[in-house]
Parts: sequence; C-alpha cells; structure tokens
Amino acid sequence: MKNYDHLKPKSSTPAIIRNIILVVLLLAIYIWAFSGMPKIEIKEKSWEILSNILDGIIHPDWGYVYMPEGEDLLRGLLETFAIAFLGTAISAVLCIPFAFLAARNISNRFLSEVSKFFLSLIRVFPEIIMALLFIKAVGPGAFAGVLAVGIHSIGMLGKLFAEDIENLDLGPSEALTATGANKIKILMFAVVPQILPAFISFVLYRFEINLRSASILGLIGAGGIGTPLIFALQGRTWDRVGIILIGIIIMVVIVDTISGAIRKRLV
Repeated sequence: MKNYDHLKPKSSTPAIIRNIILVVLLLAIYIWAFSGMPKIEIKEKSWEILSNILDGIIHPDWGYVYMPEGEDLLRGLLETFAIAFLGTAISAVLCIPFAFLAARNISNRFLSEVSKFFLSLIRVFPEIIMALLFIKAVGPGAFAGVLAVGIHSIGMLGKLFAEDIENLDLGPSEALTATGANKIKILMFAVVPQILPAFISFVLYRFEINLRSASILGLIGAGGIGTPLIFALQGRTWDRVGIILIGIIIMVVIVDTISGAIRKRLV
C-alpha cells in the first residue's frame, strides 16, 4: 500500500504563530504611541466657535464676490491662477535642459548624476520655504509666489521628464542616424514627437498642484487668495472665509476637469 503522507498539506502552525506575534507587536506599538498623547480638552467656547465657523460657511458673504472699489474674491482667484500659471510656465521651460542632462541615454553618466542631484536638491524645499526666502529677497507679493512655485516645480517636472526620456524608443533615432541625419534633426523628428504628449501631460498635472500651492502661499504674504483668507481668519469673519473657500473649490474643480480632459486626449 502506497504512502501518500507527502501529499498532505504541511501544518500552518508556524505561520499562524508568526501572524499572531506581528499583530501583538503592532497593537503594542499603537498603544505605546497613543499613550503619549496629551489629554484632549474641549474648551467652553469651542462649540460656539465651531458653530460660528459652520454658519459662516453655510451663509457666505456673497457681496465679497465682486467689489468695484477694492480687492474681492474674483481678483484674488485671478491672481492665484496667474501665480500658478506663470510659475508652471517658468518651470516647464527651465526644466527641459536639466531633464535632457539627467537622462542617461542622452547624457553621460557624470552629467546625469549631477543633474539628478540638482533636481533632487530643488525638490527638498517646499514651496512655503522658498516663498519665505523669496519674500525676504524681493518683498511680499505675487512675484515672490511666482518664483517659489516656478523654482520648486523645476525639480519635479525635470525628474518626470528625465524618466520619460530614458524610456524612449531608440528605433526612430537609429533609423534617422542610418540615413545620415544630424543630431538636431534626430531630436526634432525622432525624440520630440515621442516625449511631447507626456511632457504636456506632466505640465498640466503640475499646474493643478501649483494652483493649490498658490492658494496657500498667500497665507505667508506671497500673493493670491491666501492673503484675504488669512485676514478673514484673523478677523473671524467666517462668512468671508466661507465664500473664499467656496471660490477656491470651484476654481480647482474647473481647472482639474479641463486639465483631465486634455490629458485624456494626449495620452
């Protein structure tokens, strides 16, 4: 009689014990982490302040949408849009040489590593840190916001663009080289047609991110809708806070929808 014991499934006891130990360790880490949290205390006026905030958002100051005599919501949103647009345009142009230098199949190894290090160095500093630096250099306002958004975006756009260049199909380039085409013609007719759709898609995606960043930079004085928002928060005019938040939401949704439709046609 044949022995079929070797066909029986092996015992899963060690795996069960290992999973139990992992769960216990995870629970212990969570308990240790939350045990150090300070006690949450709700002040007496917390609910009153919260209700005022919600009431202001539900009943926004519609008169702030357009004010002929001074700053209003539309002007703030337009300035925010302009900061994001100009910053994205600056980064889209300046990132191109760094992207080609960072691509290993285009540049040599030394230039590639140096360019990638430079792009990583730019990405280290958030937009807010750069905006604070530029505010000290050029003063508060939209110009500092444009510089902060534009310089910071070079790092991410250059990284994405360089990775796309490294994934190029070299067949068209080799075919043009065999026909005697020079480097400029190879670049224009073999490289650019392949990378252009992805590059435009990256720029549009970065513009969406920069639009949100430009809305925040005004909180520290770098222009945009964030400046009246921080004033409204400090003055506790919650109805104005509500209309500003509604305006930001509408602007971001419209831009995301248009940008997403364009990217679908490109990719």
